[in-house]
Amino acid sequence: MRVFRYRLKPTKAQVTKLNEQLELCRWVYNETLAMRKNAFEQEGKSISYFESKRMLPIWKESKPELRSVHSQVLQDVVLRVNLAFSAFFRRVQSGEKPGYPRFKGKNRYDSISYPQSGFSIDGGFSIDGDKLWLSKIGDIKFKLHRPIEGDVKRLTIRRFPTKK
Repeated sequence: MRVFRYRLKPTKAQVTKLNEQLELCRWVYNETLAMRKNAFEQEGKSISYFESKRMLPIWKESKPELRSVHSQVLQDVVLRVNLAFSAFFRRVQSGEKPGYPRFKGKNRYDSISYPQSGFSIDGGFSIDGDKLWLSKIGDIKFKLHRPIEGDVKRLTIRRFPTKK
């Protein structure tokens, strides 16, 4: 597996959309964590990844703005909660300091991942600029400073603080 990093050049409208999607993903993360925590505290039962994932259509009915985020991105958010719990239980079993999964505060959720679909890379891979198409966002320019080798299986977009 190889990782390639490229800098995106979104418009102001696209930055707004991306920030809104990050905020909605943070909401899903916190809701999933709260649901799993409450189920264990109140009923003493554990909720699986698949049971958590089944809540997404229900949440989309009560919170229609979730439809502005690609479905696989939301499923990946639920997977992150599941991975956080897996790591927690692994640390408990090995006798390490466990560190229960935490809720994410405002602006504390900084990446979204497209695990299989919802994106495509367009252009003839020229150095002067190419476009990345994201579902529910559109074409975003990016600087292709080196060619992409192989097939892109997963795309993760991270928000980094910019240095001035």
